Amino acid sequence: MNNSKAMPLAFASILSLGTLMTSSAQAVPDQPSQWEKCAGIAKAGKNDCGALDGSHSCAGQAKADNSPNEWVYVPAGTCNKITGGKVAALKPAKG
Repeated sequence: MNNSKAMPLAFASILSLGTLMTSSAQAVPDQPSQWEKCAGIAKAGKNDCGALDGSHSCAGQAKADNSPNEWVYVPAGTCNKITGGKVAALKPAKG
């Protein structure tokens, strides 16, 4: 094979591979513009703030996994994708 033709061919192959890699889906999503309180998915002791029913007013006090009154913040549009998740409120993200 003639080296003068092989080099441009190899270079073109590398460029096309790079294009394929950069056009694939991003592994890390953009910073959310809104958060939602997602109730019913928090693990015991891992809730973000007070219970929806007022039984306590602090983070980390959930007594059981997946309690319908305990919540965590998730990016808007995520809660309904999680089994058992129910949107309790929306909050704008800090800019």
